[in-house]
Amino acid sequence: MSSSQNHNLHLILGGARSGKSAYAEKLATESQLSVTYIATAQVYDPEFGNRVQQHQQRRPDHWQTVEVPHKLADTLREQAAENRCLLVDCLTLWLAQCICPECAPPEGVDWPSERQALLDLLPQLPGKILLVSNEVGMGIVPLGEINRQFQDEAGRLNQAVAALCHQVTFTAAGLPLMLKG
Repeated sequence: MSSSQNHNLHLILGGARSGKSAYAEKLATESQLSVTYIATAQVYDPEFGNRVQQHQQRRPDHWQTVEVPHKLADTLREQAAENRCLLVDCLTLWLAQCICPECAPPEGVDWPSERQALLDLLPQLPGKILLVSNEVGMGIVPLGEINRQFQDEAGRLNQAVAALCHQVTFTAAGLPLMLKG
């Protein structure tokens, strides 16, 4: 095992509606630690708002929620603690909001710096860290430059995060498949 792997880092991958978030929530509950749910989504339309609401209703009331569409590393640094479980849902929404001009990233937010800050910080974090991310590279190469950029960057991010994690799980049809750990 690489010395840069953190035994408390767990990446949970899957496609849309694969059960990845529910699995991460189950792991957070089973940790018996205080849980902080780090939600990276911004709501841009009513349908997506309904999806976010479904996630919110599923979470226990005693979990703290922090909404952070940008500067994820700063939030993780502030929230991580030895007796706490952080659940980040999800890395791909965070990525999209950093690279999509319509998402209006704040001044000074650029994807290469955001990505590097996260990768530099993850191995140092105390507590249990559950990272949810979409696996978007199993289909065809999408039409449109921003869509191809998103797919490429998501694949690179997942690979880099997986290399740092002691555990990586892929979910499909609600079933977890351990890839690493």
